[in-house]
Amino acid sequence: MPPSAPSEPPAPEPSPEPAPSSQPPAKKSAGRNLRAAIGVGLGLGVIIIASLFIVKAVFVGVVVAAVLVGVWELTSRLAERKGIRAPLVPIAAGGAAMVIAGYASGAVGAWVAMALTALAILVWRMAQPPENYLRDVTAGVFAAFYVPFLATFVVMMLAADDGPRRVLVFLLLTVISDTGAYAVGWRFGKHKLAPRISPGKTREGLLGAISFAMVAGALLMQYVIDDGRWWQGLLLGLAAATSATLGDLGESMIKRDLGIKDMGTLLPGHGGIMDRLDSLLPTAPVVWLLLVVFVGSG
Repeated sequence: MPPSAPSEPPAPEPSPEPAPSSQPPAKKSAGRNLRAAIGVGLGLGVIIIASLFIVKAVFVGVVVAAVLVGVWELTSRLAERKGIRAPLVPIAAGGAAMVIAGYASGAVGAWVAMALTALAILVWRMAQPPENYLRDVTAGVFAAFYVPFLATFVVMMLAADDGPRRVLVFLLLTVISDTGAYAVGWRFGKHKLAPRISPGKTREGLLGAISFAMVAGALLMQYVIDDGRWWQGLLLGLAAATSATLGDLGESMIKRDLGIKDMGTLLPGHGGIMDRLDSLLPTAPVVWLLLVVFVGSG
């Protein structure tokens, strides 16, 4: 009887088709509590606008308060993450003096107060051991320049006869620039602007910031600032959007070096005060200078 042929192995059963997912594709996320961010933003806006148009001195007080909190946040993060002990007391006292001097005496008063603050930082730090003296005082002078000195340009705008309107233009341009960057970048952003510094920023977002700010600048200069012209507003918007973006990137660079996401937790949905001042601080001297060039110091 002939040997039986070897049987063929059974064919593998076809694997079942994967069931289609019932979950919708994930949507882009802003990365923050948007409802809290909007609520806090509106609340801050009401406080700022009310103080700006009721009594100028009240708005100066708001700026001083923001500067003091910002300096505290910055020096606290430097101490926690890097062990840098920038002297808080002379920075805070000098910062408040800078803002008040800038409002009362203009640029000369602000520079004198800045110089005296730097001297106070050098002297204050002498009460501690000499180790890391140069590092600590350098960080202290940087903090004094970065937060209160740049903030003096806001109150220098306020000191003009039409000061509240100048400050309003400055604030609106910065906010509109940030909004344009967020809206366009979130919807159309594909090409990273500076991935090593801020991965969320895109070139499309930068174009959105510039476009929104230039249109807003043209309207604001034409209808809000006395003797302003629409073409001046185009230049003002371009400069404001550029400085706001650079300021945002600058603070992102600091936070990356420190290894933190936010400078603080005071403002739900926003982080800390410094996380709101990042684009405002470097934009203030730019807007102040261009308004002086275009329509005078008032």
